[in-house]
Amino acid sequence: MLKIEDVKIKDKRVLVRVDFNVPLDKEGKIADDFRIRKTLPTIRYLKKRKSKIILISHFGRPSGKEKKYSLKIVVPLLERLLKTRVNFFHDCIGRKVQKKVNSLKEGEILLLENLRFYKEETQNNLDFARQLALLGDLYVNDAFSVCHRLHASVVGIPKFLPAFPGFLLQEEIKNLSKIVHKPKRPLVIIIGGKKISKIKFLPKLLKISDFLLLNGFLSEVILIAKNILVERPYPDGKILDAIKEINLADPSLHLPKDVFLSLEDDWTYKRIAALGTIRKEERVYDIGVETIELYSEIIKKAKTIFWAGPLGMFEEERFERGTKEVGERIVRNYKAFKVAGGGDTISALKKFRWMNKFDYISTGGGAMLEFLCSEELPGIKALENSQAKV
Repeated sequence: MLKIEDVKIKDKRVLVRVDFNVPLDKEGKIADDFRIRKTLPTIRYLKKRKSKIILISHFGRPSGKEKKYSLKIVVPLLERLLKTRVNFFHDCIGRKVQKKVNSLKEGEILLLENLRFYKEETQNNLDFARQLALLGDLYVNDAFSVCHRLHASVVGIPKFLPAFPGFLLQEEIKNLSKIVHKPKRPLVIIIGGKKISKIKFLPKLLKISDFLLLNGFLSEVILIAKNILVERPYPDGKILDAIKEINLADPSLHLPKDVFLSLEDDWTYKRIAALGTIRKEERVYDIGVETIELYSEIIKKAKTIFWAGPLGMFEEERFERGTKEVGERIVRNYKAFKVAGGGDTISALKKFRWMNKFDYISTGGGAMLEFLCSEELPGIKALENSQAKV
């Protein structure tokens, strides 16, 4: 696919899809600016080459135009990072927006309001995409983390404008492709966190990995579906279908030997036990010592390591051991090509000061796993299909 470096952009209106969906702390301030920082090279490149930059993004899951989901909160941070003024407009489509865009001078930056203030964004409404496309001469996608979404700003706009990947998107494809195409083996994939949706990727990940290591929470769901843990709610839909494909005897698959258990309303209670002996009232908060040792030995031999999701509730010191010790083993494997990604994983890397210990850290969570399992992300395919319009 053609790159933005391949075309003349001076004085062009460049519509840039970024992901400024940043987490906020309890005081409503930006808690993590990782995704914003990763888009800076593309924005700086466009500014240096005197294009007119229009940034579009989503933020949260608003139901209508809710003030608490306004992207205006990003402006002061973005101005500080770019060391330049960033204009903001309180809408993303319409005549007033068009007028504001047309008034931009070379090198100026305009951030538009939250795309998800319009339900047409997530509905992939073609007319909404057309209205967004009217704002630009070219389109750049630098939001890898939403490339698995069939949303108007991701797959709709490239139907109307010449479209290109930004530097971040190029970087994501390059580094994740190293895991998909002829990785150095053994390839160890570690999947954790509490998003049950990750389970749907496990059958494919089992096929491409030499070792697939799971945390206790996801493993518990698998055992429920396999009727090893009974009298618990069943997972449904695609999750259950995926679990049916998983062979627990597969030598590549590693569920925890032991887990750290506590109660939801009483953390003074603690018990380390085999995964299959969990009582109904107990909750899995971490992996146990035997599992830490087993996973560490596997990781020590790895040549490629991919990590998506913490192994326990690392935010609490009493439940951080699994994530911390396995993570330390990963960063001490200096010969391996190491990739990590996903919001909770990045939070763990920051907590334990590992951000500079990995070869690559992806901005994607679901998009990252989708890429490993299929490579056919809708957002990337849309860029490839748009090149005939250049």
